[in-house]
Amino acid sequence: MTTRASIDVEDLLKLVLGLVVVWLVLEVVGEVVGLFTTLLGPLRPLLGIAIVALVALWFLDYL
Repeated sequence: MTTRASIDVEDLLKLVLGLVVVWLVLEVVGEVVGLFTTLLGPLRPLLGIAIVALVALWFLDYL
């Protein structure tokens, strides 16, 4: 007879704790980015263009 879903409680708790930590980090990063874009105001499209340009330069090995 095989046992299904045989995972230790400690391993499950580690998984849940890791997911909660990732969730909290994403919340903090979202708030920081939101604050940064609020401070930029009307310059937000320029920020997007700058990010796209940096990614393109990175892929083309100019950075």
